[in-house]
Amino acid sequence: MKVAVLGATGYTGSELVRLLQQHPRVELEFISSRGDAGSPYHTVHPQFYRSVGLALQPPALELIPDAVELIFCALPHGRSVEVAPALLEAGKRVIDLSADFRLNDPALYESWYGWAHPAPELLGKAVYGMPELNGAALPGATLVANPGCFPTGALLALAPLAAAGWVDWASVIVDAKTGVSGAGRTARQAFHFPECAESVKAYRIGDHQHTPEIEQVLGGLGGGAVTITFTPHLVPMIRGILSTVYLRLDRDCTEEQLAQLYGEFYAKAPFVRLLPEGQLPETRFVRGSNYCDLGWRFDRRTGRLVIVSAIDNLVKGAAGQAVQNMNLMLGYSEESGLTQVPLF
Repeated sequence: MKVAVLGATGYTGSELVRLLQQHPRVELEFISSRGDAGSPYHTVHPQFYRSVGLALQPPALELIPDAVELIFCALPHGRSVEVAPALLEAGKRVIDLSADFRLNDPALYESWYGWAHPAPELLGKAVYGMPELNGAALPGATLVANPGCFPTGALLALAPLAAAGWVDWASVIVDAKTGVSGAGRTARQAFHFPECAESVKAYRIGDHQHTPEIEQVLGGLGGGAVTITFTPHLVPMIRGILSTVYLRLDRDCTEEQLAQLYGEFYAKAPFVRLLPEGQLPETRFVRGSNYCDLGWRFDRRTGRLVIVSAIDNLVKGAAGQAVQNMNLMLGYSEESGLTQVPLF
């Protein structure tokens, strides 16, 4: 299968190239960049010297070889929707890593992203690409909306409880810490090293654009409208998201029942690791991998359950999950090309 990556010079795009160039079932045929078109890829990302010999092309659809059958759009929000309709019309299959097709209701794009969706008819056709929750819908899909990084960590932490109907939704708080790479590669003052090193800050409290995505999926699992409190924090590391979820259950539950619920829910999920009792997730133990580590504790004194998830925001939170989606779309092994041990 010949594939292409549009937007190959960003952090997510370069992770896609890294994973795809060693995938046993695909051949990376085309990579694009607006600003670096014409340059050998290794001059922009020197880590690929002598491993990726492609040159960057302009993001012109007519330049994509006819042999390319599947295209990853690693483009900024609002840009994928400009090219996806033409790609689909040309018979290509598309995995979009932006937010352009994640939300079902086009009105949410105006209220949370600040722009009117130009192709609302595609929202109902896009498959939400979280294999652990929606894997059965991926084989044969032509348009897949890759989840956001924050939603990935939060949803995998909460999905078994939501599906079981055990959650007191008024109590749910998702507190997430992310590395600076989540802001992308474009230079901005807030992410300049002297501005974000040796400091932790909360941001976008109450209005982060990933909130409706999390609520939409949890509502679908739980069978009703869901409202949560989500607060992201920027921490001085490059990769990783640690999500700490606080909630109350609407029933009594033992540690054994909770472990059984999660174990059964993720029994066929190769990239969700339920940690042994006494161990909690850390971002350093998933770095560079497609794993999501989960752990939890009951705080008996307050009556709250605390769930912790850790992912690499660029892999399970973006490029790795996209490759996992591709594997299921094409009928490959779900783990194909994704079995790297985390880099410690």
